[in-house]
Amino acid sequence: MSTPDPVTEPFPIFKLAYRYLLYDVDTIYHVRAKYNITGVLIGCLPQAPQQNVFSGVPVELMPEEARLLVEKGVACVVDDVKIHKQGFLDNGLGKEQIRAYRESLRRQGAAVAGHKGKQSAERKKAALSKKMEPKKSFKDANQPATNAVEVDGNDNSLFDPNPDSRAAKRPGLASMASDAIATMADPFGVTPTVSYPPLSSTLAPPKSPCGTSESIVELPYVDSSLPDVPSSYSIFKHLHEKGYFLAPGLRFGCQYMAYPGDPLRFHSHFLCNGLDWDQEFDLLDLVGGGRLGTGVKKGFLIGGEVKQGDVGRRSRIDESEHKSRNGKDFSKEVRSFCIEWGGM
Repeated sequence: MSTPDPVTEPFPIFKLAYRYLLYDVDTIYHVRAKYNITGVLIGCLPQAPQQNVFSGVPVELMPEEARLLVEKGVACVVDDVKIHKQGFLDNGLGKEQIRAYRESLRRQGAAVAGHKGKQSAERKKAALSKKMEPKKSFKDANQPATNAVEVDGNDNSLFDPNPDSRAAKRPGLASMASDAIATMADPFGVTPTVSYPPLSSTLAPPKSPCGTSESIVELPYVDSSLPDVPSSYSIFKHLHEKGYFLAPGLRFGCQYMAYPGDPLRFHSHFLCNGLDWDQEFDLLDLVGGGRLGTGVKKGFLIGGEVKQGDVGRRSRIDESEHKSRNGKDFSKEVRSFCIEWGGM
């Protein structure tokens, strides 16, 4: 297995229609190995685009995953449309270079159109040759046919009193083929498959679209606001700080599935739902979640951020615990509860 290229931080997270995407394979490997972020593959495979069992890049991140990476300062949210226009449409090319590039694409399209026109003319010529061969009449089956039926597009009558003049008017097969090619004069549209001008292997490695952490807010295509997240983000962040990998939990009817390690190596341990501290919920949800979790050999975990000013038994935190070693504020406590069904 080849060693992935190093990733420059902060790396870009591309935002497209309220979805957060990672296109680069090295970045996908980097966030999985270093930050316990897996995402979901949503791209089709080039060799098997009709199947939906196995997917490829890009990777779609949950808003919670994108928010966590941005808060850590290792990523920035980039407007996919703006950076696409800047990278491919405003690449610093002059008018003459753009005109020459478009002309080269037009020549390629014209060459393809000419080739297709020749193939079409050959097929048409073969079909006309078969139609002009002598055929036997049903009435005179014993007598060989002397002349084939001649079709003239400019004459509606099959019984011309002057057949020589009509034959002179009929174009030959060669001229018909040339006319067919002439009708294919419009060039085909060619979609470029490489960047222009092509990237050279001797160039320095490209810089991150996010620039440096000091210049992020100055870039026009960088979204300086944090991604919007649901109220369950507190339990997501709490479990992530404990070292868990979290993935969407739709298959089990919950918000997240928590894995003690990489999902390729471990089964999930918890079905997680995040709630507000004062949010009301139905006790049947606890019973159903506990039974479901026990039935699939997992725990049903619920939790949320402790409301400020609450005087619960474990809600107060010492002032010394408000600051971590690097000075960040961790005064918002999150409490979680694991429920298992003991009657199964």
